[in-house]
Amino acid sequence: MADFMGMMKQAAQLQSKMQEMQAELDNVAVEGTAGGGMVTVKLTAKGELKGLTIDDSLMQPSEKEILEDLLVAAHADARRKAEEVLQERMKALTGGLKLPPGMPNPFG
Repeated sequence: MADFMGMMKQAAQLQSKMQEMQAELDNVAVEGTAGGGMVTVKLTAKGELKGLTIDDSLMQPSEKEILEDLLVAAHADARRKAEEVLQERMKALTGGLKLPPGMPNPFG
């Protein structure tokens, strides 16, 4: 029974640490770029859009499709970086413990 209580205590501590980490991720910013920096997307590590920068040269009707593609690419780059930050934080939190496949991501 003592082992069970110890496991419950560890689970509660892990949950508390995960909540702290989740709050921290709101303050971690990542940038994704596309088109050699012509488009920049800023996201929190949790994926919330915080900023967008578009080079003036792309603000022409003839550049509409290019701009759309660059926005998608910059967002994908930022999401990849946010996922890397999340994985690094989770690894640090769990001490490198691999979580079971299919376990839901607690951060969305």
